[in-house]
Amino acid sequence: MQRVVVTGSECTGKTTLAGELAARLGVLWVPEQARAYAERVGRPLSADDVGPIAGAQIAAEDAAIASARHLGHTTLVLDTDLVSTVVYARHYYGACPPWVEAGARARLGDRYLLCGTDVPWIPDGVRDRGHAREALHALFQSTLAEFGASVCEVRGLGRTRVERAFECVAKDDER
Repeated sequence: MQRVVVTGSECTGKTTLAGELAARLGVLWVPEQARAYAERVGRPLSADDVGPIAGAQIAAEDAAIASARHLGHTTLVLDTDLVSTVVYARHYYGACPPWVEAGARARLGDRYLLCGTDVPWIPDGVRDRGHAREALHALFQSTLAEFGASVCEVRGLGRTRVERAFECVAKDDER
């Protein structure tokens, strides 16, 4: 199962891009679990939430992989994965539980579409660090490099961004 992971800083169009890319490819996609968790608990997150978020992400990915296989799909699109959990844990709390980092390495996606920060910031009650998007982007870059991930940077607005993402995935299919 090829896993294409859409990742990046807050408010960079990840969810929109993941949904549009999955629709274009005719495959399933996994929504971001950290966001769903934050909305469900309705309070500021703490380091104690990293484990439950990681567990929810793993469960959602595993369920989607099983569904995709049942449907005969060979590709799955993820709106973030455990690498994002690692990045945000390091950013907000200064560290990440070792088991989450080990899980991120073991479950590393086949291709990461790293969304650039060239889209407008839109605060929504969950996103809280518009001023830190560039620093987070750099942390995503360094963490993905540390993990040895295959990365394609995706920039542009609207259709341009979707086309760039599709080109990155299509390029992988040619290999």
